[in-house]
Amino acid sequence: MIKFVYLINRVEGMSVEQFVEHHREHHAPLLTSIPEAQQYVRRYAVSHPVPAASYPAPAYDGVTEIWFETWEDHDAFFASENYREVVHPDEATFIDLASVATVVTDERIVIS
Repeated sequence: MIKFVYLINRVEGMSVEQFVEHHREHHAPLLTSIPEAQQYVRRYAVSHPVPAASYPAPAYDGVTEIWFETWEDHDAFFASENYREVVHPDEATFIDLASVATVVTDERIVIS
């Protein structure tokens, strides 16, 4: 299983609350609505920081995690017309694309 972790920040001028609402209530359902998500994506999660007084302030406003069985599934999903025309354009409306950090992993569940 290949896992992609995207560390994301909101666009300038957008509040944290607006960012979280858009990510959870608009973008995530938009992504999951395309048939290619059902066909290629094995798991998809969005996360946002919570108050944690004894920890440093978060470096990012959110995290998106997306799992694929194979690189071919990854390539097919991101190359699909639905992703390119429906989902991808929405990303720039709430994500500061210049600040995105990505980690590609071969995830191994240790405790489940």
